[in-house]
Amino acid sequence: MKFTKEHEWLRVEGDLVVVGITPHAAEALGDVVFVELPEPETQVGSGDEVCVIESVKAASDILAPVDGEIVEVNDKLADNPGLVNEDPLGAAWFFKMKLDDLSVLDDFMDEDEYNELIG
Repeated sequence: MKFTKEHEWLRVEGDLVVVGITPHAAEALGDVVFVELPEPETQVGSGDEVCVIESVKAASDILAPVDGEIVEVNDKLADNPGLVNEDPLGAAWFFKMKLDDLSVLDDFMDEDEYNELIG
């Protein structure tokens, strides 16, 4: 897994990258009550707003960590947004992306570096 400074995680599955948020981010949000997901086949650029998460505390945006195409979204989150709090590193992934070049993931933090960031 790789991690961003925006508290997203990235996991390679074959030629796709799965994106979600870290337990640290899920805890900071509080109880998630709504998740707005992107449409599959959407082209996104790094830093583009892709998802909106609403919690009892606030609304937050999930940004595309890299350039690519959204090829699949986790429809389970629409029916059960609480999955984000229950299983942020597993069942609560947000979307899967197809990248032109997976080597861009080398620029992100590994788990040790991320844990150092969050203290």
